[in-house]
Amino acid sequence: MPNSRRRHALLTLAAAVSVAFAVSTIQPASAQQRKSIRWATSSVDSYGYKVAASMVKIVEEALDGQYTVTVNPYPSTTGAMKAAMDGNGEIGYTADVGMTELYAGQGGFKNYSAAKARLVHAWYAYPMESFMATSAKEAGKYKCWRDFSGKPVFYTTAGFMNWLNFQRIHKALGYQFKHVQLDPKTQSDALQSGTITGSVAYTTAGRSLAPYWKETEVRMELKVINPCPDEVAKLKAAGLAVVDVDPKNAFSKNVGVSQIQAVPILFAYNVRPDMPEDVVYRMVSAFNKQKEKLAQSDPGFTSMAKDFVGMQVQGINANPDIPVHPGLAKFLKEQNAWNDKWKISTAGTK
Repeated sequence: MPNSRRRHALLTLAAAVSVAFAVSTIQPASAQQRKSIRWATSSVDSYGYKVAASMVKIVEEALDGQYTVTVNPYPSTTGAMKAAMDGNGEIGYTADVGMTELYAGQGGFKNYSAAKARLVHAWYAYPMESFMATSAKEAGKYKCWRDFSGKPVFYTTAGFMNWLNFQRIHKALGYQFKHVQLDPKTQSDALQSGTITGSVAYTTAGRSLAPYWKETEVRMELKVINPCPDEVAKLKAAGLAVVDVDPKNAFSKNVGVSQIQAVPILFAYNVRPDMPEDVVYRMVSAFNKQKEKLAQSDPGFTSMAKDFVGMQVQGINANPDIPVHPGLAKFLKEQNAWNDKWKISTAGTK
């Protein structure tokens, strides 16, 4: 090959290598510019995880692709809350009862101090309704919730918000809380073998069952045990609501009652105060805009779709002394739903 042709070939190769090197350096730099949002939830078989996973695309689009959202499951809702507050996540799965215990320093938060900062109000997504169920073949032994007092029950995974909900239910009724920890996927075997006498079930917005409960009702016959009238009266006197749930909206089989009586809680995905105001504002605004589509894709969002703003107000009012993230505050002010008695968090709020 003549020298001129050889030099031309070498120059062409060098140019190609330099372009390839430039592209390889540009791409990682671009990828590094995308910030990370880690969404801490409960375990992968929970409704909380399912919802978070379905919201990833909405969040990323709302933030114009500037953030990469990853969903990180934890063994319990309490664990997810602590992960976010200790700096291992940016969004933490929680509920009104969990926020109450956090700020009171009770239960799973006794002697707990957040490494970064405690969660503040950011987005309330759906209600859940907690109730009691047992094996149909053993149901004749149980007439009221008092019949489960002191007996082995799976109150959902320890640290879950429905678990906390039944703790406060038992406290209000003066009953003994004897929890048996299980892998949720084995609850059917435990009920049928008698390892547990009952198990706490829950619906979302009076409709959706958790995935592991859907599996349980396929595998066995169940019966729901409602609280007796005197128990309902005590619960209401303690400030807890008791709501009716149509079993046909939740179960595919007859569970022995025409109406399920349950105690509701309001679930949220809250954040630390140091989350940028614009990020939370854009997220909440996007969820509000997409509420009808969300309800069509998952009935658990029905309540939120009917009154998105009202649900945020309800969530704050459950714990009105807890600060509100400025992003949510901005959204509520635009909706003429802000209460001047509420406090707005600052980046330095602990």
